[in-house]
Amino acid sequence: MHYPIIDPIIVSIGPLALRWYGLTWLIGFAAVYLLGQWRINNRPDLLNARWDAQQLSDLVFYGAMGAVLGGRIGYAFFYGFERLAADPLYLFRIWEGGMSFHGGFLGVLVAMVIFGRRYDKDFLTVTDFLAPLCPIGLGSVRIGNFINMELPGRVTESSFGLVFQCQAVRELNPMCFGAWENVARHPSSLYQAATEGALLFVLLWWLSMKPRGKGVLSGAFLLGYGCFRFSTEFLRSPDAHIGFVLFEFISMGQLLSLPMIIAGLWLLYWASAQANTAKTVG
Repeated sequence: MHYPIIDPIIVSIGPLALRWYGLTWLIGFAAVYLLGQWRINNRPDLLNARWDAQQLSDLVFYGAMGAVLGGRIGYAFFYGFERLAADPLYLFRIWEGGMSFHGGFLGVLVAMVIFGRRYDKDFLTVTDFLAPLCPIGLGSVRIGNFINMELPGRVTESSFGLVFQCQAVRELNPMCFGAWENVARHPSSLYQAATEGALLFVLLWWLSMKPRGKGVLSGAFLLGYGCFRFSTEFLRSPDAHIGFVLFEFISMGQLLSLPMIIAGLWLLYWASAQANTAKTVG
């Protein structure tokens, strides 16, 4: 089966264009706001602190700034450091593409620290509120990657494979001539949309529908995303200009996901220990 050709531009007026990729980011931020509003209005008993509409609006704004700035800076450092060192202005040429989830994640963490100080909320209270709201956006952006023919997977003979256009895999396969590659590849962006997007959302939303101790939802997000990303990276081709970074089979995405898995496990252990201590004291 061939990759379905999708015009990345929805509509254009002169030099201005609305792109599917940009729309998927907007869908992600809208999902955070709408899901957060539902939780504030309908299940305030599940929250570890009082939230209102103004705080939610500011949370989305801070998070959006952290995700966009961190995503670009992270990509430049994690995936294009040599180019950045040779040309520091590369960081600002966003029209050339390049966003990193892990950079965006770090940017959001910094933004949540600033947000928490403004509203006098501790860090884990903020991240526990935010964690179940994010996966829809993560999955949405992966669909944007698919529309843009980005993140082609590894070669496969399975029935799930798609034949990509040569322009999408030229760096991975310099021998690709003509319009289409002569092998099929995993649609890894769709796999990641389904796991770190839809599946992670279902798991975290279900977990969040009962009151949880501080840090549980944040730890579950870190562990869940890290495990899903690490697993699906085995079906995604590593970045052509980097290749494998460890043991000839570990990609940069997997390497950056390992600290998330470790932090998630530690945070869940810490939350459990805190709950046991509270029971003992009580």
